[in-house]
Amino acid sequence: MPNPNAILSNRIRFDPPLEGRDLAEAVRGGEQSVDLGGDRRIRLDPADERSVGFARVLSELAGLGLPAYLELDSESGRIERLLIPTVGRVLSVATSEDGGVEVTVDRSHARHPVPGDSPDRDILERDLRAALESKVPIALVKDFQGRVIDVRDFTPDPEGPMPPFPEPGDEPLPVPWRPKRWWEYVIIWPLRRLWWWIRYPWWWWRCPSSKSAQGIFDAMAATTCDPLTVPIPCIPFKYPYDGCWARANEMCRLMVLMGRDPAKVWIDGRLIAASPNALDCHVHWGWHVAPTLCVRGAKRWWSTTRMVIDPSLFTTPVTEAQWKGAQGDPNASLTNTGREIYIRPPWTPLHDDAQYTATKADLAAYRIALYNESIQNGPPPYCP
Repeated sequence: MPNPNAILSNRIRFDPPLEGRDLAEAVRGGEQSVDLGGDRRIRLDPADERSVGFARVLSELAGLGLPAYLELDSESGRIERLLIPTVGRVLSVATSEDGGVEVTVDRSHARHPVPGDSPDRDILERDLRAALESKVPIALVKDFQGRVIDVRDFTPDPEGPMPPFPEPGDEPLPVPWRPKRWWEYVIIWPLRRLWWWIRYPWWWWRCPSSKSAQGIFDAMAATTCDPLTVPIPCIPFKYPYDGCWARANEMCRLMVLMGRDPAKVWIDGRLIAASPNALDCHVHWGWHVAPTLCVRGAKRWWSTTRMVIDPSLFTTPVTEAQWKGAQGDPNASLTNTGREIYIRPPWTPLHDDAQYTATKADLAAYRIALYNESIQNGPPPYCP
């Protein structure tokens, strides 16, 4: 059964409150405790060098309205491990090749496995399938290797901020295909081609050169977070497990400020990508997204090529074919869209996050996830 010495709390309150106090001094003074609701209270051990980091993570989660999962020592009650659950609704539960199950949830592009040799496999599958049927929000708890170890119902703290949480959605209906009318071939298609040739010189000059595209890529990569400080507004490229849509949207915002016109490319499939920033050197996704830019002269001097800007996987702009090839599924499908689409349907609001409020909240959550992983496992990279 799941760890009996673990607490999942949607309520996090510091006692005494942290307002106006130095967090490190409060913890090292030995008087700091955390109220987790339901008469559950833990003391942050000043002798544990991780305690200041734990306090920061818990404070950030409280501010975001997100839960914490704490595994406690059965004798001393001190924190052995702090994990950050994925909050959402179950979208699918499927049997995996190793006899386990694999679950996907909204607001996550990861494929979350319950290994076949997990002692709690049957219990977790039962709870996941029940959540799939009921569509109720859950807190999906994973270890640092991404394996599901616990599933709990999620109820937001009524006194705290509400996390960005969508209503359940449905798969968008496909647009019915119809044959073109004769006048579309005779009139519309030639006019479109003529307009394309008229505007092509302007379009060609609007696209950056290969050298400029590398400069744009480097500017995006330079915003990466230091894993042990994660200062705002850094982008957590070194947390590859989840959150690609927020990273892509922030990069698009920055590129627009640079006078560029980015779009996005989405990939769907059973993706597995190598990453030195993942503890087991690979990440498993159901989909992924990154910004794209048209680049002139990437192949031939007179042509333009759509190049992908993805510092989570590469150190240079790459073609869409190269980007797809690095994600381990030759049968994966690519979809090009404008930059206004924030997150993949039906994962919630299909369209723009024009004020960047969701982007900021999601980046904050994944920054603190990177920090939490780093204080307990050391900072990435973990693999050559």
